Amino acid sequence: MSSVLQKPEIEARVVRKVARRLIPFLGLAYFVNYLDRTNIGLAKLTMSEELGLTETMFGLASGLFFIGYLLFEVPSNLALHRFGARRWIARIMLTWGIIAAAMAFVPNAGSLYTLRMLLGIAEAGFFPGVLLYLTLWFPRAYRVRLMGLFLLALPVSSALGAPLSSAIIQYWDGLFGLSGWRVMFLLEGIPALVLAVVTWFYLTDRPSQATWLDEDEKVWLTRELESEASESGSHISGSVRRALTDSRVWMLGLVYFGITYGLYSLSFFLPSIVAGFKKTFDTDFSLFTTGLIVAVPFAVGAVAMVLWSRHSDRTGERIWHVAVPTLIGAVSIPVALYMQSPLTTMIAVTVNAVGVFCALPVFWYLPSTFLTGAGAAAGIAVVNSVGNMSGFGAPYVTGWLFDATGNSRAGLWVVGAVMLVAVVLVLVLRSRVSPTRSDEDISGSVVAASR
Repeated sequence: MSSVLQKPEIEARVVRKVARRLIPFLGLAYFVNYLDRTNIGLAKLTMSEELGLTETMFGLASGLFFIGYLLFEVPSNLALHRFGARRWIARIMLTWGIIAAAMAFVPNAGSLYTLRMLLGIAEAGFFPGVLLYLTLWFPRAYRVRLMGLFLLALPVSSALGAPLSSAIIQYWDGLFGLSGWRVMFLLEGIPALVLAVVTWFYLTDRPSQATWLDEDEKVWLTRELESEASESGSHISGSVRRALTDSRVWMLGLVYFGITYGLYSLSFFLPSIVAGFKKTFDTDFSLFTTGLIVAVPFAVGAVAMVLWSRHSDRTGERIWHVAVPTLIGAVSIPVALYMQSPLTTMIAVTVNAVGVFCALPVFWYLPSTFLTGAGAAAGIAVVNSVGNMSGFGAPYVTGWLFDATGNSRAGLWVVGAVMLVAVVLVLVLRSRVSPTRSDEDISGSVVAASR
């Protein structure tokens, strides 16, 4: 009987089943991934004195993660395409968990630099690999909304991770004979090791291998994805060389650079900005209270991300759903410099966070409009690599400007300027990156599947 179900009925059932199986688990993995990548921002509040770090040295330590990350991003994503997501993601999580925990024992700045670079090498390929993996499971019409749910782990990891990390640093200082920031690194590295084992048994590489789908569901999903991949248009299908030389790939990388420049500036330096309220506004927050304040912009950004993703899917529009929030983020971050109280400053910072997080899931729809197969593995990795160069540039430049000027104003003006360039580039791309079939024509099935 199920074999004669109308397409909207089986479509809704399959997408719902796959989403429930994959999105929560992958979101949890990304939660741990982003926490291990950025918890150095809270560790800085006590680590810098113990290791003798200046703002520039801290910026370098934060950014070195991305040097290793960039060098191995494309090879790692191609390895995932070859060996399968289950094996490769488990390998990534195992190695990053070991290195993240090892950061608890760094004796000096040089060791910190080394482990941050090794952490980047270990994590290389995880995020673009998951993005590639999602294209193997979800038809194009559903990807923005489901990408938004997956990327929800990013602001949530900061919203929950900031108070968690600060509480560990403050209240567990001395545990195991370690400083609080060392205890934090040790404890927050362990979940990746556990998830590596679970990943090996839980993930399924492709729909045709999914024992948790009915036979008609596997057939429908496989045919739907193959049909999309074979549609005519300016696709880069299975060609690594074409993906690496296509100008759209590199322009998308630059757009992503601008968006994530704002993201990493917030993630690495917002704790320092809040701690600086003591000098600027004569406040005195504990480490835990600082963590709670830092969490607010990310919590609001998480809610906005989900709503904005749904709006993009409902309307079928993509470019402006990237450009508008990026513009809002670009304008709001310099405004924060001229607020006259901690409350108004945090409101401006929160608006910036909303802009960044709303742009991200819609942005990641764009590469899938012309990248498939091995071309997608290489192209998505290139976009993520170019974009994540901001992970080195943002903390290093922001820290250097802080040391040079004595305040955070110059660094945040640079953030706004870089994000404005991203707005211009995504509008330039408007005529060059478009769906191969009308989103409006299939928006009805999106609504049906979400019921």
